[in-house]
Amino acid sequence: MLVKKRVPQDIQAYFSRPTRSINHARISEIRDEKKHKAVKLATDDELDAFLEAWPDVDPQTGLHLQSDELLVKAREAMIAAVHTFNSAGLFFRAELFIVTSVIGWTYLLHAFYKLKGIDYRYRKNGAVQKTPSGADKYWELTQCLNHGQCPLDKGVVNNLKFLIEIRHEIEHRFTSRIDNALSAKLQACCINFNDAIKALFGKEFALEKRLPIALQMVTFDGAQRASLMGADLPDHIATAIDAFHNGLSEEEQKDPKFRYRVAFVPKVAGKVQNADLAIEFVKPGSPEAEAVEKVLLKEVERPKFLPSNIVAAAKNAGCPGFSMHDHTLLVKQLDARNPGKGFGTKIANNWYWYESWRDKVLEKLAEGWTRPAK
Repeated sequence: MLVKKRVPQDIQAYFSRPTRSINHARISEIRDEKKHKAVKLATDDELDAFLEAWPDVDPQTGLHLQSDELLVKAREAMIAAVHTFNSAGLFFRAELFIVTSVIGWTYLLHAFYKLKGIDYRYRKNGAVQKTPSGADKYWELTQCLNHGQCPLDKGVVNNLKFLIEIRHEIEHRFTSRIDNALSAKLQACCINFNDAIKALFGKEFALEKRLPIALQMVTFDGAQRASLMGADLPDHIATAIDAFHNGLSEEEQKDPKFRYRVAFVPKVAGKVQNADLAIEFVKPGSPEAEAVEKVLLKEVERPKFLPSNIVAAAKNAGCPGFSMHDHTLLVKQLDARNPGKGFGTKIANNWYWYESWRDKVLEKLAEGWTRPAK
């Protein structure tokens, strides 16, 4: 451009943008050969190609489609994930959301590590590892999360590791519909991404400038909802969910960054014209919020116990001699595995017990239950 006698101020306009502000003195330094003298002059064809592609900048964010490629891809992947989930007529929305959002998070963390000067390529004996096609092998999302300088909160990491576990299942096995079972985690994933991109790169990159980030769940009438809640998840999905939850504390499971839940309650209005279904936001810590939390926990996360948990509860209640064998005998005696009694559930050949069974065991022991004679 300098050779073609372009005005330095005009040249600067081609290279300065919101994400990379360039002082006009840099153009003068190039012109006077004080800097970058060793850089080879562009050919006419290269200059024409550059001008033809210019500006290659997202007008809304100022991101350059080449030098800011990772951040552009991260935003577009999450936007695509939300669009896909909210699209009408799709039957496997959760699976599509998880796979696409994992891609978005991977690009976002790659962009962060690049910004911090951290090499996010796999190395072996100091050499960069290559893919079968010869390209550099970059970290997958799990490795990004495990790095010592990962900038994400524990709840965000738990949410992503949970979705990665589910992704492993849906990549290799049939899942059936799992949208509603995972909706709280999917919504948290979306909100976490939006918070992360704003915190790490700037509020101007927020997703809400492009689309609403709420995931649209289907509305059911009472009968439909009862039928849905009674439907069983595939064994391998249920097992993966339970295994991950068992590794978290109660506080970690309640963290809204791990799962984001809201309750929609029909609200009685004082005036006829206001008597439509409405959404009411309640203040955290208020009696209304505590009531909502009880509803959510009762409906969504019914606690499950292993036989060893039941035995431990019996010993803590003052029955140190109660053993796993005693538990098995009591299960048979009370026909506790009868589905109609609602004491527990079978998941992937393992039996999990509810609080009602734990309470029944403690009740029988308090009544003086002893091991039947042979």
